[in-house]
Amino acid sequence: MSRTGLVHVYTGDGKGKTTSAIGLAVRALGCGMKVCYVSFHKHPELYGYTEMESLKQLGADVLNFAKGHPHLDKSLDSNSIKAEAKQGIHKVRELIHKTKYDLLILDEVIISVRDGYIEEQELLLFINEKPETLELILTGRAATDAIIEVADYVSFVKKIKHPFDNGVSSRKGIEY
Repeated sequence: MSRTGLVHVYTGDGKGKTTSAIGLAVRALGCGMKVCYVSFHKHPELYGYTEMESLKQLGADVLNFAKGHPHLDKSLDSNSIKAEAKQGIHKVRELIHKTKYDLLILDEVIISVRDGYIEEQELLLFINEKPETLELILTGRAATDAIIEVADYVSFVKKIKHPFDNGVSSRKGIEY
């Protein structure tokens, strides 16, 4: 019996989209699956993102593209970020056809689509052309109707309260 890889979307304005994806990666790694985690708009050298190191230690391949986001860092050039995001999705497309991954996480790729760094059609094509057995997880706020339509799982994480609203900064080990 062959296994079919499904498409998961974790979206919404609440905390926990990346955390859910990382939890799934840990579960898959624990079962001996080959995992690749790819982030967009995160800058691990600047902020740490300790989950990336944990995944590496557990045996996952970890890649980062379009480091940072002009919304959070005004010194970043939008055109450069767009070029890096597009290059990232192309590199990952090549990689998944060379390496037999069981699980691929594209963390914050939906932000790339929302903000015009990756065209929606390009991500939809990526989804359509993925290897049949590859389990694909997409995270980020504001998933489009078309992305939701092609997904097999869709989880909407809604913020009810968040400490940031009361001036509490992100905390290492909790938010990053």
